[in-house]
Amino acid sequence: MKLIIGLGNPGAKYEGTRHNVGFTCLDRIAEYNNVVFKQKFNGYSCEFASDGEKIILLKPDTFMNNSGEAVTKYLSFYKCNIEDVLVIYDDLDLDFGKIRIKGKSSSGGHNGIKSIINHLKTEEFLKVKIGINNEYKKDVKNFVLSNFSKEEKGELVNLINVIDEIAGDFIKGMDGVSLMNKYN
Repeated sequence: MKLIIGLGNPGAKYEGTRHNVGFTCLDRIAEYNNVVFKQKFNGYSCEFASDGEKIILLKPDTFMNNSGEAVTKYLSFYKCNIEDVLVIYDDLDLDFGKIRIKGKSSSGGHNGIKSIINHLKTEEFLKVKIGINNEYKKDVKNFVLSNFSKEEKGELVNLINVIDEIAGDFIKGMDGVSLMNKYN
């Protein structure tokens, strides 16, 4: 079984914002696999099978800063191993459109990742960081909760396609080092 988590904030107010790019990527994967998210525990999830393996997509609805609550419940309920977890999220420190896959690494100041690390008591899960920074100034909160520009939205389609490929390779069993070598 694989658990793919996209981070973001629940609610229409946050749809399409930079901070919700993890949700946006999972929406694409769900659409491609013809599955629909339903509420369960502290999140919205859906499942499908790939080569006989169960794949669960999770969008925590605990708000970003408490993402670890939902992740912990899903891992516990489904008895999922930490090496079978992939978390997709925005990164303010990366230029827009850049992607970085990390294995064991700190939160880098990202509160959603910090929450997951604190709840799981480990940094050893795969992370896919999506660069959202084009014109970051000083007001972090307003920037990450802002919408992508029209130009960025056009580029976002290609970026989400790459994330879909990464998720596909992860689902097929590609390990973290191989994913990093291929996509970083």
